[in-house]
Amino acid sequence: MNHDALPGLAAARLWAGSTFPYLASAVFGAQVTVAHGTGAVSVDEAWRLRADPEITAGWTAGQLGSVLVHHVCHLLREHAGRARGAGVRPDEAATWVRAADAEINDDLVPAGLELPGDYVLPEHLGAEPGRLAEQYFAGIRQKLRPGEQPDGCGSGADGFARPGEPAASDGLSPWQADLLRRLVAQECVRHAQQAGNVPAGLLRWAQEELTPTVDWRKLLAAELRRAIADTAGSVDYSYRRPSRRAAAAGNVVLPALRRPVPEVAVVCDTSGSMTEDLLAMSLAEVEGLLRSLGLARQVRVLACDVAVAPAQRVSSARQVELIGGGGTDMGAGIEAAAGLRPRPAVTVVLTDGYTPWPDQPPRGMRVVAGLLGDHAPGAPAWIRAVRIPATR
Repeated sequence: MNHDALPGLAAARLWAGSTFPYLASAVFGAQVTVAHGTGAVSVDEAWRLRADPEITAGWTAGQLGSVLVHHVCHLLREHAGRARGAGVRPDEAATWVRAADAEINDDLVPAGLELPGDYVLPEHLGAEPGRLAEQYFAGIRQKLRPGEQPDGCGSGADGFARPGEPAASDGLSPWQADLLRRLVAQECVRHAQQAGNVPAGLLRWAQEELTPTVDWRKLLAAELRRAIADTAGSVDYSYRRPSRRAAAAGNVVLPALRRPVPEVAVVCDTSGSMTEDLLAMSLAEVEGLLRSLGLARQVRVLACDVAVAPAQRVSSARQVELIGGGGTDMGAGIEAAAGLRPRPAVTVVLTDGYTPWPDQPPRGMRVVAGLLGDHAPGAPAWIRAVRIPATR
């Protein structure tokens, strides 16, 4: 690796720091080196940016500074990890990078980014502004030509290592990168409070980055216990079993009090945007929670993309057959669960959130949503939603 200084780097950093002061720590925290003959500017997950001076020679300070800002934003928003969470394949890397570029440029081009050449905006993807990379990617997902290799902005944007990248020990460690992200997030929030001109999407990222994390398992357990307790705690009279007081009533048949055992259904999103690892992990957690409540034998699982597979009554997450892979409509899964007999008292929906939801809750059935992944969109207010982060 060539450690020579990149021509124009000092002026580019100065431009970036003055135009985007809330990103200055990220720009100066990235290690920038010369990489002759690569024909690209790329960044890896250890915050090392490699640039071919033959590519950057004709750029102004604003253009080179904009490229620095753009690339560190891939790292701040953890696009490489999110690509793995979205199940991006090597032949889809370029498509993912376009989606990630659109997420960044949507915020920063209006704020003064001066990228050289053509750049991607949401409108170029036929998408609405203000979305996440996962949403843009779902809209344009397609295979590249056979044999085409990922290029784009580097492994820091899509998680696929490139030839010639230096050893991981030469860059920032994961904990150092996390500290730098939090520092930049704090500076974004502080700058917004003082000057009020931080792009909305970037400010939203900063606020989420600084929000304390809560153990989703405890939240999901609490929601399930609350929903199940409401059903299990209710009692009604039944003539299926005579009352113990019947002997004293003569020929009068007295009903006995009956405490129902709640039925539970699990709707699993099996659309193409779901990853098997995250879904399997979440199913295992739900199984463990229901087993702790003594309800593991009451679970029926429905695999759902835009269509719903027949319900499977299972006693273990390993028995679940996840059928699907197309579009997404969890409303169909909720409707199918409500149509089961006996009707479930509680339905748990495990989804990445990229789905239409019903406008109204189903009658006589509580819905708890497990939103899979760090950047899953929210659910309607009538659904008890718990965010389940991606495994790292």
